[in-house]
Amino acid sequence: MPEPTMDVAELTAIDVHTHSEISKDGHLSLSPELFGASEEYFKAHGHRQPSIDEMAAYYRERKMAAVVFTVDAEHATGWPRIANEEVAEGCAAHPDVLIPFASIDPYKGKAGVREARRLVEEHGVRGFKFHPSIQGFAPNDPLAYPLYEAIEELGVPALFHTGQTGIGAGVPGGGGIRLKYSNPMLVDDVAVDFPELRIILAHPSFPWQDEALAVANHKPYVYIDLSGWSPKYFPPQLVRYANSLLKDKVLFGSDYPVITPDRWLADFEKLEIKPEVRPKILKDNAARLLGLTTNKENS
Repeated sequence: MPEPTMDVAELTAIDVHTHSEISKDGHLSLSPELFGASEEYFKAHGHRQPSIDEMAAYYRERKMAAVVFTVDAEHATGWPRIANEEVAEGCAAHPDVLIPFASIDPYKGKAGVREARRLVEEHGVRGFKFHPSIQGFAPNDPLAYPLYEAIEELGVPALFHTGQTGIGAGVPGGGGIRLKYSNPMLVDDVAVDFPELRIILAHPSFPWQDEALAVANHKPYVYIDLSGWSPKYFPPQLVRYANSLLKDKVLFGSDYPVITPDRWLADFEKLEIKPEVRPKILKDNAARLLGLTTNKENS
C-alpha cells in the first residue's frame, strides 16, 4: 500500500473525521431530508457541502491533514452512494493533506469484501467508515464479519459511528434510523472476534459514554475520536480518561463540515488537558494508528 507523500512533522493536527457529502456531479451522499435534519441538529443551517478539492485547500491552509469518507447506506435508505473510488481519487490528488477512507454497506456481502480489497490494494484507501444506525445493522451481526475479516487482514482501521446521531433527528420516526445499533458495546464483540483489527469509536458516545471508555480501556486496539461535539460539552469522565488511561488512544476529529476544526480547536484550547497530552490527541496518536510518516522517513 503506497504511503502518502505527507510530512507529518510539519502538520499541526490530523483530523480523523471529515465527510465528503457531495459528488462531482452534485449527488448528495444522503437524502435532502436526512441532511436537513442534521443541519438543524448541529445548528449549521445552510452550510454548503465542500468538494474534496475545497477540503484540501481548507486543511492545507491550516497545516492540517484530514481523513475523508462518505457513507454507503444503500440497503437501508435506498439512496445511491457516492463512489468510494471518487473519494479515493480526489484524496490522491492531495496526498499532502488528505487521507482516504471508504464506506461499504455490510449488506453487500461478498461483493463488498471484494470491493474492500480492491480499494486498499488499487486505490490507496487507508481505512473504512461504518455508521450502524444509518446502515441499519448491528456491528456484531455476522453479516458484517466477512468484511471485518478482510479489513483486519488488510491492516487498516475500521471507524464506527457511536452514540446518538444528528442524521434523522426530528424527522418522524427518526427517518427510520435506530439509535441502538450505535451502542459501543456492540463493537466490543467485534474487538473480541477480530483481535488484530484497529477500531475507532467515533464521537463522545452519548448516552453510552462509560461503555465506550470501558471498551477502549479494555481492548488494546480500540481508540476514541472526539468528533461531532464541541469540546466544551465533553462529559467529564471522557476528559479524565483522555488525560490519563486513554491518553495514547484518543484522537482529534471535527465532523467537518458541520463542525469546523477552527471551532473545535478554539474550544479544545479551553479544556483542561495536560500539555503533554495535547499533541498526542491532536496528531501523534492518529499518525501512529494510520502508519503515517514524514517525507524524510519515506525517502
